[in-house]
Amino acid sequence: MTFARRMLQQAQRVSGRSAAPVLKWMERCAEGAASTAHGHKLPGLKTLQDMPGPSVGSFAWDLFAKRGLSRLHDLQLEGVNRYGPMWKASFGPILTVHVADPVLIEQVLRQEGQHPMRSDLSSWKDYRKLRGHHYGLLTSEGEEWQTVRSLLGKHMLRPKAVEVYDETLNSVVSDLIAKLRFSRNPQGLVTDIASEFYRFGLEGISSVLFESRIGCLDQVVPEETERFIQSINTMFVMTLLTMAMPSWLHRLLPKPWSVFCQCWDFMFEFAKGHIDQRLKTEAEKLARGEKVEGRYLTYYLSQTSMPIKTVYSNVTELLLAGVDTISSTLSWSLYELSRHPEVQASLRSEVLAVLQGRRVAEAADVAHMPLLKAVVKEVLRLYPVIPANARVNTEKEISVGGYLLPKNTLITLCHFATSRDPAVFTNPDEFQPHRWLNKDQTHHPYASVPFGVGKRSCIGRRIAELELYLAIARILIEFEVKPDPEGVSVKPMTRTLLVPENVISLQFMER
Repeated sequence: MTFARRMLQQAQRVSGRSAAPVLKWMERCAEGAASTAHGHKLPGLKTLQDMPGPSVGSFAWDLFAKRGLSRLHDLQLEGVNRYGPMWKASFGPILTVHVADPVLIEQVLRQEGQHPMRSDLSSWKDYRKLRGHHYGLLTSEGEEWQTVRSLLGKHMLRPKAVEVYDETLNSVVSDLIAKLRFSRNPQGLVTDIASEFYRFGLEGISSVLFESRIGCLDQVVPEETERFIQSINTMFVMTLLTMAMPSWLHRLLPKPWSVFCQCWDFMFEFAKGHIDQRLKTEAEKLARGEKVEGRYLTYYLSQTSMPIKTVYSNVTELLLAGVDTISSTLSWSLYELSRHPEVQASLRSEVLAVLQGRRVAEAADVAHMPLLKAVVKEVLRLYPVIPANARVNTEKEISVGGYLLPKNTLITLCHFATSRDPAVFTNPDEFQPHRWLNKDQTHHPYASVPFGVGKRSCIGRRIAELELYLAIARILIEFEVKPDPEGVSVKPMTRTLLVPENVISLQFMER
């Protein structure tokens, strides 16, 4: 992660020096894009021309010269303070409408069409076209996306289907506990817990995808596994840069695109190797006349008529999607619990009462642990893994907040801003999990939606939540978690996803 952060800072310095010469070009492009996007005006509705927002030059200056790419979550809050809950911003030919109010976000999502479209991850798609790869669940659209979504939904969204993974995940949690013990110094301090939890997240999703282990939590991590983790980190940093840079600028500054492609090359190679090994093992069993069956997700995908290239793409995307969610959320959860020992003590008491002498929680136990669920919910409110989502209204023009948004408008849903809105949440910057247990304290259902809403919601939500619940419960049984005695307050930063800006180190004291 240190390397990835260094790459981001280096690229931002280069981009900052290069920003001024292209500002006028972006102004001209944006004016052209805006002129075609204003649409016709209906009675009582304002157009994009009426919407407030920064000039192209000031927005580009925020992004490149003021470390804005790592502060996109803060820019949401600044946008609300300057322009209100709805504003527009242009970068080059791209015009985006930012929506930072739960009522308005609900209006957008309730007007989705049959096949909701996220913002176009253009650099991800450009890479797949360049290499001849197929699209996966994160990059496909329309009928192609719907087919894969329906298939995986049967095994990833139904509660009973997910419960079968608790034994597999608990095995990974046991290895995590052993790794924490091994990694502690004599004072119980584990430095950079996010890196440990990154490996835990990858091992967990790999066990679900392949029904086999890849050694992330071994005392010596396999070199290819460590490289895969580093590739994910760097790829997310390069995603921001490659999407922010016009394609012609890639020729002048080729390194971000080159590094981006190298990272994806290794991730596809890594996933392909594990898939091919599983399929080879199954073919050998069939050749011996043995029965082949499995509960892991690659098995279900391989049993369809889906092209093998589509299987490769989906597994690769599921691998990377399952890592940051676990790493960041588990890091922030223990960070906040260490700073709120009274909440930690209450949560441990709840876990012990439910388990009644057992030391390993099962999926069915979680239903009786409301505070555990509230803690994760509160952490995801404060630190949503995806600080902003997006939609493109591909089917028709829509009305949002009194504005007419023409067809094909890119709309950014500012989840970080809405989840810290003082009009919705009392003391929004404070960690107060009990706010989710107070029946008299209700919140707008779209104020905090860390996994998204509707058809495009996160398909791995239930597996990720189960892994988090099982890990937190076991950690609190085994350890008292305390802050680093020499530690400082840690803030989030944007790296496509929201991650800790600094290293989080914690003391894990034996119970």
